[in-house]
Order: sequence, then structure tokens, then C-alpha cells
Amino acid sequence: MPGRKQKATIKEKLPTVRGELLPADGPLVAGCDEAGRGCLAGPVAAAAVILPEGFNHPLLNDSKQISEKKRDLLRQIIEDEALAWAVAMVHNEEIDRINILNASIRAMHLAIKQLTPTPVSLLIDGNRFHTYKEIPHRCIVKGDSIYRCIAAASILAKTHRDEYMLGQHERYPFYDWNKNKGYPTKAHRSGIETHGVTSVHRLSFKLTEKQTSIQWE
Repeated sequence: MPGRKQKATIKEKLPTVRGELLPADGPLVAGCDEAGRGCLAGPVAAAAVILPEGFNHPLLNDSKQISEKKRDLLRQIIEDEALAWAVAMVHNEEIDRINILNASIRAMHLAIKQLTPTPVSLLIDGNRFHTYKEIPHRCIVKGDSIYRCIAAASILAKTHRDEYMLGQHERYPFYDWNKNKGYPTKAHRSGIETHGVTSVHRLSFKLTEKQTSIQWE
């Protein structure tokens, strides 16, 4: 997905929620993260980011820990200053076919494939990954709150996917996707009960009887 070349500055200086994030260990290390695994509708998105050595920003953190406004500002800064970045999405039909874990890893592979220069190693958020073209990788649980490059990837994956779901909300306005982005909120579940599913719903994801959480087959 092509980058937006907009300049942005953030004047406020706030500490990150978990303290100072760590730089990658060496040059040309790509951080990878995904967004949208737990949603009932829409794609899973993944980003891969290679930051320049010395890059840091006081607002940079796990995308879940900061506001939408700050995520959007950070997206512009990351896309302008990264040595390389890419976002890829795997859509609901493929999620249903290969399951959400494999779809998340596939989205990461598709994002990594777009990077120029090619990374020499990968830092992956989470505990599962399939080796990509023999590039060494390391999985780090909650890595998006530890390493800057993974945090940057989490920002891009989240903001690009949210942007996609806002577009889908224009097509299907009955599910509150402009607010929940496809996650199983009360409004989303109510929309399914009243209007049924859409072409972007994940049919392999099922609501429990109490409709408070989801499980996948």
C-alpha cells in the first residue's frame, strides 16, 4: 500500500506508557505487527517497518495505548521518516479459509515482501511466526510495548485497517464500524441480529450464546 507523504510535527512531549522503548539491535531490522485479529468483520492488517538508527519519538508506543489522534500523527511521521515501511491485508474470505493465525502471519509476510531494502532480521510481535525466506526472526510477546520498530508497525497496521473499516462503514452503516472497526461490540452484534452478515464478515467467527465474546472454528 503506497505511503502518504505528508509532513507532521507533534509539539507535546509526553512519556510513553511503558517507559522508553528499545531500539532494534542493529541496522535494517524490521518490526512487524498486526491489527484486527479479534474482529468479526474486515481484514487482518499487518505492517513491517524499518526505522533509521536513532529514530525515537516520545509518543511512540503500542497503538492500543495511545489515542486515535496521536496514532494518526505518528502514522505520518513514521511513513515520512522510516527507511522502509509497508502494510498488507488478508481479507475475510481468506481468513475463513486458512484461519486467523495463518492469515495474520500471511499478512506479515506480504508486508515484509514489499520492503526495500530487504531487512536483515525481523522482530515479530507475539509468539508465533513462520520463517520468511530464511530471514532470521525473533518473536516477542508484547513486543509493541518494548521495541520502537514493532510499536511503529502496530501504529501503521492499526491506522491503515481503521481507515479501511471507515470506508466499509459507508457501504454498511448498520454495524457501527466507524466506532468499533469490526470488533464485537454490542452495537455490532445488534446489527448482525437485525441485518444479518455482509460480504466482509468473517463467517468462521461465531458469537457465543451470550454474545459477549467470539470463538473461531
